[in-house]
Formats: sequence, structure tokens, C-alpha cells
Amino acid sequence: MGICKVCHNNYDKSFDIIMEGKRYTFDCFECAIQALAPTCLHCGCRIIGHGVEDDGKFFCCAHCAHFEGVNEVRDRV
Repeated sequence: MGICKVCHNNYDKSFDIIMEGKRYTFDCFECAIQALAPTCLHCGCRIIGHGVEDDGKFFCCAHCAHFEGVNEVRDRV
């Protein structure tokens, strides 16, 4: 059993994620996303898909990137 890093639930089906050499224990994907997923610089949502990155800045989509002055990217159409 492991104790979730986010909600501290002690759960027999917990799992570990190793990210950048550091181990994290979670009881569900929701907690893992809350702890590890980057947030969009424009709208603040958690990026759980591919997203868009420009010079170390993360966006959930090209639409949000455009609002922040990143015009070289575009979503697939």
C-alpha cells in the first residue's frame, strides 16, 4: 500500500510515477495530474494532452498561445 502524495489516501492499488528522477505515489490519475501536469500559461488549465510549448512556456492549445503572443504555432485542423 502507498500513501498518495496529493490526498494522502492510503490505498492498496496505489501506483508510482518517476518523473525527472523523482518518485511520486498516487492513488488515482486525478491526483497524478494535479501534482505533475503543467498548467497553461494563458487559461490555467492542466495540460493532459500534447499541448504547445514555446521557449519553456506551456499552453493547452495554439489558441491560448496566440493570446500570449506566440504566433508560430497552430492546432491541427
